[in-house]
Amino acid sequence: MTKVMIINGSPRKNFNTAKMLKEAARGAEETGAEVETVNLYDLSYKGCISCLICKRKGVTQNGLCFYKDALTPVLEKCLHADAVIIGSPVYHSYPSGMMRSFLERFMFPAHTYMIDRENGGLKRVLNHTLPTALIFTMNANEEQFKQHHYDMVLGDNEMSLRAVFGYSETLYAFDTFQYTDYSKYDCDLFDAEHKAKVRDEQFPKDLQKAYELGKRLASIKNKL
Repeated sequence: MTKVMIINGSPRKNFNTAKMLKEAARGAEETGAEVETVNLYDLSYKGCISCLICKRKGVTQNGLCFYKDALTPVLEKCLHADAVIIGSPVYHSYPSGMMRSFLERFMFPAHTYMIDRENGGLKRVLNHTLPTALIFTMNANEEQFKQHHYDMVLGDNEMSLRAVFGYSETLYAFDTFQYTDYSKYDCDLFDAEHKAKVRDEQFPKDLQKAYELGKRLASIKNKL
């Protein structure tokens, strides 16, 4: 059976990012895949501690970070999955801190500094392609996304995942609804009525895209 790991890098379990990931999970499940969702904010762990044991000669970790903590079993499941879908809100231009720490621990041990002289580029630790996808939700609209070069800043995450695991794609949800009640917060930068309109009219379309992504990722292994 196909196994899909869903990684939620948001502290909220039932808001924009989580809802997108739930739809991705639903899409994957409809293909018959087994889906497991992990909320990173439930775990206590560190980012890469730069022990460099995964790069030592003679050490075979098979892509698994050597450092042991609550993230270790999650990383192991991801490495043995058929697809990994990762979601995060965008905080000051970047994924959440918990997500960044996860990505460090997920990618660095499976990345090498060894040249692949036969095929070009760098050698990969895994001998197979592990399909990955990123889902980002953000306050920024599409114009601000381009203005602040989020395509480059956030796009580097996809580029790195593709280099390490062989395949990655990204889905963005723009201009998302941040507060359940805007009147309770100091926030006159955003128009609450506009945000509500985007939530009611655009976000359902984003959820559909997340569903389609989940369905696609769960089925893509046999097509690569």
